[in-house]
Amino acid sequence: MATKKKSGPKAARAKILEELRAFGLTYPGAHLKSPWPNHEDLAVNDKTFAYLSVSASPFSISCKLPSSSSVALLLPFVKPTGYGLGKSGWVSAELGEDDDVDVDMFKEWIDESYRAQAPKRLVAQLDGAPAAAKKPARKKERR
Repeated sequence: MATKKKSGPKAARAKILEELRAFGLTYPGAHLKSPWPNHEDLAVNDKTFAYLSVSASPFSISCKLPSSSSVALLLPFVKPTGYGLGKSGWVSAELGEDDDVDVDMFKEWIDESYRAQAPKRLVAQLDGAPAAAKKPARKKERR
């Protein structure tokens, strides 16, 4: 069952954004990235997988959804992400002050986006495969 939180006050929205960031940071190799003001985004190998607004701004999130973007775009508060990212399956959700925040849905978005952006070896760790050891560099033969 989906968790929906009514979160009119800014403090409640800030708490939800922190919950989503904390969730995203549990993924292998995930870290925060702030490419410009008013964003504290989630990235893996310096590749952003979720753009999140900061707590003082209106609630917004953008994720790459290669499998579910067409379904997400049916929601009235979702549109293709600007700057040409929408062509690659990126969607953006912007919620009004009185809109419910479906935290579970946004966690699913973060999961799908991470899997789309992360290296295969890190995704394999999520699926229970042991972490792949890096292959040693091959020595060149002298002739």
